[in-house]
Amino acid sequence: MLAKYNSWQFLLISIAAATFVIYPDITWLPFELRGLEETRKIQHIIFFLFRYLFFVSLVFILIKSNLTYLQSSSFKKRFIYNLLISAIGYIVYGGISFLLFTKVRHFGSFVLFQFFVVSILSSLMGYIIQLYSDKRKKEQQIEELTIKNLQSRYDALTNQINPHFFFNSLNGLTSLIRKKNDEITLTYVNKLSDVFRYILQSDKKGLVTLREELAFVDAFKYMMEVRFANKLTYHVDISDEVLDYRLPVLSILPLLDNIVVHNIIDSDHKMIVDIYFNDHNELVVSNPIYPKLVVPVSNGTGLKNLESRFILLLEKPIRVEDNGKTFTVYLPLK
Repeated sequence: MLAKYNSWQFLLISIAAATFVIYPDITWLPFELRGLEETRKIQHIIFFLFRYLFFVSLVFILIKSNLTYLQSSSFKKRFIYNLLISAIGYIVYGGISFLLFTKVRHFGSFVLFQFFVVSILSSLMGYIIQLYSDKRKKEQQIEELTIKNLQSRYDALTNQINPHFFFNSLNGLTSLIRKKNDEITLTYVNKLSDVFRYILQSDKKGLVTLREELAFVDAFKYMMEVRFANKLTYHVDISDEVLDYRLPVLSILPLLDNIVVHNIIDSDHKMIVDIYFNDHNELVVSNPIYPKLVVPVSNGTGLKNLESRFILLLEKPIRVEDNGKTFTVYLPLK
């Protein structure tokens, strides 16, 4: 907001503010000049102009420092800062007045009061503008996070239900049909239906209970365990007491999907995914790291979008730990 103002505009503001502060002196000046000798009148006018220019300079310094350099949101600190500058200004003003205008009586309590008024006005102006600037910054942050949240919901539909996942699900179903295992095939179809239903309805939800999210995970992990046979298993250790905690919808899916996308899963690299609740009210998803020889194609926004949603909806960031052997993500709950 201040970028549109230059030094000349600050000067005009200072002139207007100084005029307001010494307005009583301006109205009283004609009465003070009556009865004075000609030389005294000239000296009185020069002293008046000196006072006026001194106030203009002081107001300019205070406004410039308050709006440009002083970023404190505490009115007390701002007022003490301005009062200190005004006190120094008062001392300088008094010294010049005493040395150059010894016969003019305008260095009393009223002048001190004017310096005090200048410090208060400057503090109020700086404080109000600082509050406005902080408010604008918060609004911009909320707007940015809202956009990211909308983008993450879009990504949940476009990235998570990607052709790769869709075709792998169909391939798993095809494999079961060929084996003619009707019971497992029927269960697989039901779980696949639950997964897609939950994903497609996610754009209508913000926060969901851990119970809902884990019900989705149960359907998803069944499909993955069928697909990878005994090479991929999930250990879920969540007590019933914490199932009513809430978190953003589709928080766990990108983590489970990333495990499959970024790791080798075969007989030599059996994947065990641990999902549990820790003492810090966090849901923990942890897995060993078996990096693929060829880096998979990924847009790299999954965790960033997930963190943006947590900051927006819970005002808490996620935590990620990667020690080279184990990859762990901590999701705060509400």
